[in-house]
Amino acid sequence: GAMMIKATIDRFEENMVVLIFEQGNARRDVPRELLPAGAREGQHVLVDLDGEQISKIVLDEDETTQARERIQAKLERLRRGEHRKKTV
Repeated sequence: GAMMIKATIDRFEENMVVLIFEQGNARRDVPRELLPAGAREGQHVLVDLDGEQISKIVLDEDETTQARERIQAKLERLRRGEHRKKTV
């Protein structure tokens, strides 16, 4: 049966895309046409894996949004200077 596996788009190379799978940090080159339109580097995707064959790739909107929110929160803290140790 097919499984959906989480991965991140690492980078684009000509007509290939390098994906990094969450499990074991495995890298895999996949044809660019398998990616959904509008996919960008750093985005999280769900890979529909049937054995060794990738049947389709969809954007993992939740994961991408959460990651973006985490980064935003981190930037906010840095901007406010919360990362600096308060000395008494």
